[in-house]
Amino acid sequence: MEAFELNGLSLLAIPQLAADVPGQPPRMNGGDSDIEMPVLRRTAEGFEPFQSLPVPGGEDAEFFRIGERSFLATASIRRGHGPYDYGVDAQVFEWDGARFQLFQSVPAFAAKQWRHFTIAGEHFLALAQGVPQPGNQPSRIYRWDGQAFEPFQEITSEQGYNWHAFRVAGHNFLAYADHLAPSVLYRWDGSRFAVHQKLAEQYGRAFAFFSADGEDYLLVGCIQGTSRLLRWDGETFAEHAVLAGTGAREFAILYGERGLHVLRVNFIHGTPAAPTTALNSQLYRWQDGGLHVVEEFPTTGGTDVTVFDGDLVAVSNGLSADVRFAAESVIYRFVEQEHP
Repeated sequence: MEAFELNGLSLLAIPQLAADVPGQPPRMNGGDSDIEMPVLRRTAEGFEPFQSLPVPGGEDAEFFRIGERSFLATASIRRGHGPYDYGVDAQVFEWDGARFQLFQSVPAFAAKQWRHFTIAGEHFLALAQGVPQPGNQPSRIYRWDGQAFEPFQEITSEQGYNWHAFRVAGHNFLAYADHLAPSVLYRWDGSRFAVHQKLAEQYGRAFAFFSADGEDYLLVGCIQGTSRLLRWDGETFAEHAVLAGTGAREFAILYGERGLHVLRVNFIHGTPAAPTTALNSQLYRWQDGGLHVVEEFPTTGGTDVTVFDGDLVAVSNGLSADVRFAAESVIYRFVEQEHP
């Protein structure tokens, strides 16, 4: 999910992986992916349809600006309704003053996540992609040349999922998550992204960087195995704490009157062939040098979380409790309460 403000409009893009096929048994990797991505507009009554974009098998939308221009990059993991075609271009749309129009398409294979970031005034757009099938491609970083995004650097990968760009101790870092290959932290060396350290052996999904009590921290989420909180020691990120439970899919940072909070959305337990989708996701509060669970909330195949307008939290649910695609996304209002 991607919430953003544009020309006085409050918009929310929600990529759609698939729709249920009548008569087809529940299957996490089934469904019809030849569908569009809705962009909703916020009104006094809630959110209403604004525009639909041709984003089959949608996994991600990333809004960003370059000068006076506004863009929405989208990632499609597949198209079709079985067998599926994973060789779907990743599309970048540009705002024309009233609607989004196609600006650029780049070749992709099982695309999952775009991330836009800047370093020294240059604009980069990174695409995480891949599944272990014939035709697989490495994840790629693109750089804006003033007219379009051009390939800049390939990242060793097998099944890419996510990126997170941040700056600490005068260095620009880019964390990359992969499900099958190691998740790696890259450092900008002035001309390219160089390996800085390994963050997880497998099952990488998401990151979040934050500072608290004068220290810098990086959350590393893994869908299977251990999700960890790492602390910057001046040279690398070292383990600070372990987050209980599996299934982590995405993080978001919230700042309230009582300090820093972290939202964690969980996807599934088990395997894609037999998933448990009805899980609790967590709200943590930073206290006494660590993250402590202060609330849990229900998600069903949770895929993303985004914070907007300071206190609104949008959570996307990709699968229902009975492993159907007709699952509702939810918008919460964050209201701080006193916790012990």
